[in-house]
Amino acid sequence: MLVLGLLLNTVGISLFCWLIFALAVYALPFFVAVNMGMMAFQSGAGLFGALLIVTAGGALTLVLGQVAFAVTRSSALRIAIATAFAVPAAVAGYHVVFVLSHIGVPSLAWREIFACLGAVCIGVTSWTRLMVLAKPRPFEPGGVVENPS
Repeated sequence: MLVLGLLLNTVGISLFCWLIFALAVYALPFFVAVNMGMMAFQSGAGLFGALLIVTAGGALTLVLGQVAFAVTRSSALRIAIATAFAVPAAVAGYHVVFVLSHIGVPSLAWREIFACLGAVCIGVTSWTRLMVLAKPRPFEPGGVVENPS
């Protein structure tokens, strides 16, 4: 029974860590959506209106960020867009790892070290996932991309 408990705990923690890394790209759209929803609800839009604004705002932020990243040719602008997506993910990763480290790490210094490492790992993961999701399309000066076949 003890082995089953340890196995299920390991599977649960592994699943939770996979979920954190998989959702790292969506930290900025989630942050924007929650702030838009709170402002809409406080201004009198009601629950249904706020949920509509939350959904539209989060989706629009994600789509516009990925389209802007894919369309732009400037390296500086691409780095700025990727950083805008990676920084909220790193902050969220820091807080998640810091809270989870309370379970098994008694020292505050080691908790901070683990939280900083988690922030770096999750920020880099968000950065690379954005780079993979939005590949730039080929550029032809005439505006038409020819089919090679």
